[in-house]
Amino acid sequence: MPAITKDTGIIAAVQKYPQIVQIFQAYGLGCIGCMAAHFETIGEGAGAHGIDVDALVADLNECIADSNN
Repeated sequence: MPAITKDTGIIAAVQKYPQIVQIFQAYGLGCIGCMAAHFETIGEGAGAHGIDVDALVADLNECIADSNN
């Protein structure tokens, strides 16, 4: 089961997996500094910026998996 889904809160995800900040940055998302990040899900944030949420979630989970190995 993936650690992160499109329904995961942005701030909750970053607090649990700080290494994923680099993935948000690679996608051009400054989510961490945005007030909306406190109440938006990853899917909502990606959708608001026209980003492929499935690709973003896959890359976030890959980053988590890589850091656990």
